[in-house]
Amino acid sequence: MLHRIWLGFFLIAFVAALWQWLVMGDSAVFQRLIQSSFDMSKLTVELSIGLIGTLAFWLGMMKLAEASGLVDRIARLLGPLFTRLMPEVPPRHPAIGSMTMNLSANFLGLDNAATPLGMKAMQDLQSLNPDKETASNAQILFLVLNTSAVTLFPITIFLYRAQQGSSDPTAVFIPILIATSCSTLVGLLVTCWIQRINLLQRTLLLWFGVGSALLLAFVGYFATLSAEELQRQSALTGNLLLFSVIILFLLLAQRRGVNVYETFIEGAKQGFETAIMIIPYLLAMLVAIGILRESGALEGFIWLLREGIGLLGLDTRFADALPTALMKPLSGSGARAMMLETMNTHGVDSFAAQVASIVQGSTETTFYVLAVYFGAVGIRRTRHAVLCGLSADLAGVTAAIACGYWFFG
Repeated sequence: MLHRIWLGFFLIAFVAALWQWLVMGDSAVFQRLIQSSFDMSKLTVELSIGLIGTLAFWLGMMKLAEASGLVDRIARLLGPLFTRLMPEVPPRHPAIGSMTMNLSANFLGLDNAATPLGMKAMQDLQSLNPDKETASNAQILFLVLNTSAVTLFPITIFLYRAQQGSSDPTAVFIPILIATSCSTLVGLLVTCWIQRINLLQRTLLLWFGVGSALLLAFVGYFATLSAEELQRQSALTGNLLLFSVIILFLLLAQRRGVNVYETFIEGAKQGFETAIMIIPYLLAMLVAIGILRESGALEGFIWLLREGIGLLGLDTRFADALPTALMKPLSGSGARAMMLETMNTHGVDSFAAQVASIVQGSTETTFYVLAVYFGAVGIRRTRHAVLCGLSADLAGVTAAIACGYWFFG
C-alpha cells in the first residue's frame, strides 16, 4: 500500500504543477519542485546525522535495562495481566517476556528498538497459534497494544523539535502522554469487546483502575494550571522523569554487578547503524511530501479540509496538522516527514506543529506494524486486527487535537 501512496504523491504533484502552469500561469512551478527535492535531500541527511547520538544513547540505556534485570521484573509484574487478557498464553511463556521488552521500548519512545522485539514476540505467540495463517486473539491484542503504544518518553519527537530550534522541545510531553493513553485504552476496550474478554475480572479491574486513576490525576492536576504554568510544568515533569529513568537504569545495573560502561557501549553501537538505516525511508517521504507541497496539491487538500471544518462552525487551525494524522496509520516515516514538513513551513513552535507533534506521539502505524509483524510469521487472515488498530488511531488523533487546544490553544 505504501508504494502506491508514494507513487501517488509524485503523480498528484505533477498534475497539480501542470494546473499551476497551464491554468494559473505559474511557469516557475517545476523549478520549485526540483529545488524542493534538493532541499529535502539535504534536510534528510542533517536530521539523520542529528539522530545518531540520541539513538545511540537510548539504545545503550535499553541494554542496561535488560542487563539489570529490570525487563524480567516487569515481565513478572505484567504476567497476571497478560494471562487474563490472553488466556491462551501460559503464565511463564517466552512470549510474555518478548511482549514486555517490546512494550517497554515503545514506552520509552524507542521505535526502532521496538520493531525487532515486536517481531520476536509475534513469533513466540505464533508458536501457540493452532492456525498458522490466521491471526490468533493474542496476536491481535498484542498488535493493538503495540500500535496504540503508550509512549512515556517520545525522545525522537523531542529531538526533532530541538533540531528545528524549539524554545521548549519537551513542552508536548504531557499532551502526548494523555493522547497515547486514550489511544491505548480505546484500542484495548474495543479488542476486548470483540474477543469477549471479561473485563470485570479482579486483576483487570485493578490494572485498569490504577491506570485510569493515574491518568485522571494527571488531567485533574494540569486542568488547574494557567496556560503558561501548564507548559512549564509539562517540560519540568518530562525532563525530571527522563533523567530519573537514566539514573534508575544505571543504579540497578551497577547493583547487579554489570559493567555499566561496557554494556552501555555495546548497546550504543547500534545507534549509528539504526540512524543510517532510516535515511532512505526518510529521504523518500520527505522529497515526495516536499514536492507535493510545492506543487500546491497539499495546500489545496488542506484548504478543502479547512473549508469543510469551517462549515461545521469549528476552529480550523488544526487543519495544518491533519496531514500527519492522515499518514500516521500508514507509515511512521511518512507521518514523521509530514510532522517535519509542518515544522519547516509553519515554525516548530506554531500551533500546527505542536498538534502534529502530539499526533505523532499519540499512536503507532497500524498498517506498517500489521504488515511487518504478521508478515514475519506468515499470517494472511488478520480478522479484526485492522478495525481495532484504527479505532485506537482515531482515539489517539482526536485526543491529540483536543490536547493541542487545551495546552497551546
